[in-house]
Amino acid sequence: MGKNLISQARGTGSPTYRAPSFRYAGQAKLKQLDAVPLHQGRVVELIHCPGHSAPLALIEYIDGETTLAIAPEGIVVGGTVQAGPDAEPQIGNTLPLHAIPLGIEIYNIESAPGDGGKFVRASGAAARIVAKSDKIVTVKLPSKKEKSFPADCRAMIGIAAGGGRTDKPFLRAGTKYYKMKARNKLWPKMSGSAQNAVDHPFGNKRTSRKSKARPAPRHAGPGRKVGMIRPRRTGRKTGRTVVQE
Repeated sequence: MGKNLISQARGTGSPTYRAPSFRYAGQAKLKQLDAVPLHQGRVVELIHCPGHSAPLALIEYIDGETTLAIAPEGIVVGGTVQAGPDAEPQIGNTLPLHAIPLGIEIYNIESAPGDGGKFVRASGAAARIVAKSDKIVTVKLPSKKEKSFPADCRAMIGIAAGGGRTDKPFLRAGTKYYKMKARNKLWPKMSGSAQNAVDHPFGNKRTSRKSKARPAPRHAGPGRKVGMIRPRRTGRKTGRTVVQE
């Protein structure tokens, strides 16, 4: 029997799950990619955006382009920044990965050249370059995982501002409520075993037998594909021996 799951309702576009993007300051991206080796810019303003955990910096470049970038620790209003392969590896500057020295802290790393930045964007986050080659640069992410990027991908120098945001506990449910409301996140989240049987496959009546968390059948409907999903196969793979006559 199918259930009306939260994950299904989230895809209908209801206001309950729709982010209030009209309150956001805008998209935080790096300067547009071009062939100019060096761009000079100035930090006009530092902005708080409810859509980002780190503060944003409004940067005006000499060529007239204005961008919103994730602010690094130590940046000030009126400070100068640079972007391009010839930029200095200093806080707030944007450089290709192949032009950044090993060991320098970086953030807002592009996944593909020109996409504006996809990785290491949360407040207090930073990564380091651990290895280089002609076309590939290996970066150690905040999760300690090492990931390879194309050498032409860009990143910003420094640590994303707003570090220590998660150190202070919420203490009160009301504080957590307003944090989740800022981005219209569904809260509080209820476990499947605490729901009624009509709302979730793990739901049950109020007895000591709290849930029925079992692997979903292989051909189960969308309302049952939750929790432990049955793997495609089990067991150890063994090689087949071909006997030639």
